[in-house]
Amino acid sequence: SRLKAKNLMYVKQLVFLLEKFVQVMGGNVKQNPSFQKVAQDGTTLKSINDFLFHSQIDNINLFKIQRYCTKSMISRKLSGFVEKFKGTETCLANKESQKAGLQQFLQDLSQKSRHTVGAPEGALEDAENGQLRTASPLMQIEGFLSALTNANQDGRVILHMQGTVAQSSLKFLMLNPAVHFAEVLKECRSVIIAGGTMQPVSDFKQQLLISAGLSPERITEFSCGHVIPAENILPIVLCSGPTNQQLEFTYQKRDLPEMESIFMDETGRILTNLCNFVPGGLVCFFPSYEYQKRIQEHWEKSGLLKRLALKKKIFQEPKRANQVDQVLVEYSKCIKNCSQSGGAQNGALLFSVVGGKMSEGINFSDDLGRCIVMVGMPYPNIRSPELQEKMSYLDKTLPKTEGVSAGRVLIENLCMKAVNQSIGRAIRHRGDYASIVLLDHRYSRPAILGKLPQWIRSSTQVKPNFGAAFATIRKFFQQKKSHSVSSS
Repeated sequence: SRLKAKNLMYVKQLVFLLEKFVQVMGGNVKQNPSFQKVAQDGTTLKSINDFLFHSQIDNINLFKIQRYCTKSMISRKLSGFVEKFKGTETCLANKESQKAGLQQFLQDLSQKSRHTVGAPEGALEDAENGQLRTASPLMQIEGFLSALTNANQDGRVILHMQGTVAQSSLKFLMLNPAVHFAEVLKECRSVIIAGGTMQPVSDFKQQLLISAGLSPERITEFSCGHVIPAENILPIVLCSGPTNQQLEFTYQKRDLPEMESIFMDETGRILTNLCNFVPGGLVCFFPSYEYQKRIQEHWEKSGLLKRLALKKKIFQEPKRANQVDQVLVEYSKCIKNCSQSGGAQNGALLFSVVGGKMSEGINFSDDLGRCIVMVGMPYPNIRSPELQEKMSYLDKTLPKTEGVSAGRVLIENLCMKAVNQSIGRAIRHRGDYASIVLLDHRYSRPAILGKLPQWIRSSTQVKPNFGAAFATIRKFFQQKKSHSVSSS
């Protein structure tokens, strides 16, 4: 009753749109979505037009609603209102509210973790108990409505149905980001895309610049070196383990019963040998949470975990994001105590996951990360419907690169970006030093090596067998130890 007629009309349209989104997922806005089961689990991709028709909102002018939201700043005002009167509106996610209807749906929707296309499997499971729930998710709704105004061929709507309506989600997949970036290129005389870990950059060039109409001759790529001297880093590609078993952690070979235990045992032997002489902290990255769980269970049964614990105390990436700091503090304390006490243990071993909570934004400088071990290549799940759609779109719209399809280049780049984010955690300042061990013979391929950062690639050694690699790594740390003694 306190709203102007125009505002009331648009607010009612927003509510109508949300009701239709709930219905398209098989829900009823008058019931609690946490107790409404979906008809069938699965992921469906729809074109923008198909989704608009399916949800029966094709007769609504989304451009007008978008302008209204921008001009009225309704999401900001609603957010400010909630901040002022949050009291009971903001609560911990593990204290489930029993509210029914659209309000409960909005609160559940606000808690959805936003998945990234092609991320390594299981690496983004972050919606955990203990996180604060945002009382107004209208900004996310605004973004979704804005995405629906894209051209039909430039995006897809993903309906992910899982368990209940509250657990299900709607998501927009942008297939052609160049259509928006082209506006920036037209208005600016010069555009600089800068970042710390951007290798490989071929997808930036193709999908953002060349696809936006920019001539390849106008693109200049600059990558500076690292502040550390070359002798302070030892990247090694290890092609086979101690028993001369070739290391190839592909999905197909990993899942073969006769090969699975062989690869797990070989990885365990490599870590056992490294733990014997690598000082301080050793961080081991696995391609997924699921594989980390499987390999740890296998090592526990075989007794290998106990053997590893004799040399280094074992830590594991926590399931909850709010426990990361606590684990890092204990990990750091353990390493410091071991270096001072000189006991049987010479440091700590941290199990982590590529793309997980400890692979980005956390520094393993100095003794926290003297050796980084990368188990296999963390390729994204190629069976993912959204990744398949993205690959299909790129194959149709972009040319091949040296005989390799654009879709294949995409998954290789996603994999190597994740690798580079993880292994770059070890070297953080000029006096730092570390060894990086890549466990998979596929890293030795020139096309894959070329996707490593130049400052790592220039020092990388490919070792066909474990004996040669072991001797090189041992010599590296002996030299650093003797240099440290002489300096002191």
